Amino acid sequence: MSERLVPIGEIVTTHGLDGWLKINPFNPETTALASAQAMFLEKEGRRSVYGLESSKPFRGQFLVKLRDVNTITAAEKWVGATLSIEEKALDALQPGEYYQYQAIGLEVFDLNGHSIGVITRTWSTPGGELYVVQGTTKEHLIPAVKDIVEKVDFASGKMIINPPEGLLDL
Repeated sequence: MSERLVPIGEIVTTHGLDGWLKINPFNPETTALASAQAMFLEKEGRRSVYGLESSKPFRGQFLVKLRDVNTITAAEKWVGATLSIEEKALDALQPGEYYQYQAIGLEVFDLNGHSIGVITRTWSTPGGELYVVQGTTKEHLIPAVKDIVEKVDFASGKMIINPPEGLLDL
């Protein structure tokens, strides 16, 4: 398989006796679980693919029912797994928009051209998305908001930010 997989959530527990799984989505507004498609579950280096039978929002999380996972016993083995989909299954974006995961690997600079570090992951919090930036001596948490992110240039692999005073000192 050459298609890039995009993690969309983590399986946190089972739900009921019929094989339903409860998902903590990395993006609570995701529409990726709305249509039948291939779901990739990965746990402890093992990956399996399942068709999506059904899904529904549930208290800030999602419940999903995968084809051929019909008992609580079959579902339990996937608790703790990461749920991914193929990149092509994501909704198309408007020009200038990008998915947060696409920023991973970008080098981050301030407006003066000083390197801050490299984005190693994104972190969804109740207050919004954060970029986790690994600097040479410490890790920085940069809010993924227009007031701070000045420019994202995928061609050059750079992100330019305008951090408010004190943000990089935290």
